[in-house]
Amino acid sequence: MNFKLTFLCLFSFSIVYAQLPKEFAYVEDVIPSIKVELRYFSMNNFLATQVDGYKKDVAILSVQATEALKKVQNELKQYNLSIKIFDGYRPQQAVNHFVRWARNLNDTINKQAFYPAVKKQHLFQEGYISSKSGHSRGSTLDMTLVDIDTGKELDMGSSWDFFGPESWVANLELTLQQRANRMLLQTIMIKHGFKYYTKEWWHFTLRNEPFPETYFDFPVN
Repeated sequence: MNFKLTFLCLFSFSIVYAQLPKEFAYVEDVIPSIKVELRYFSMNNFLATQVDGYKKDVAILSVQATEALKKVQNELKQYNLSIKIFDGYRPQQAVNHFVRWARNLNDTINKQAFYPAVKKQHLFQEGYISSKSGHSRGSTLDMTLVDIDTGKELDMGSSWDFFGPESWVANLELTLQQRANRMLLQTIMIKHGFKYYTKEWWHFTLRNEPFPETYFDFPVN
């Protein structure tokens, strides 16, 4: 009886993790001190709903991106700071959900919080929504920095996923502290092999990503 129970437990465990390719890693397994709050697993995002493909609040990245991020986290410790991940690997089914949402011009529940000055019908042409995402290649993440002791996010001058010039890396309408916080984030990520997206201060991609032409669709589970 005990043998059967043990076998069933092991079998169930293998089912949960069977869809994760060997080239990918659960970030918290490699970097236990990192903070994760997948916003697309929750309703705290521009769609105002849990996004397709996000089955669990776990961050997944390619092995190479995870190892590079570990170096970032180790360096941040000297400032008593930690990475906080809002999004990592994103399945193509989630991107498809974004596209369906963007085409429904009547759904603007979270417009004021996420895209107050951008017309929804312009989200594609202004580069905020696309039918393909670098996140689906497995080496892109959305992140910020937090105080290790309190978990409080550093003030970056705009919230995550805010669509507008306030979030652009070149934005100069910031306080000195906000500029310093962004500079620290960008400098340390670039140092360890990542590049940023000009319209999103939180968005980074491993410069030599292992799957530059592959868009994965296994669920975040």
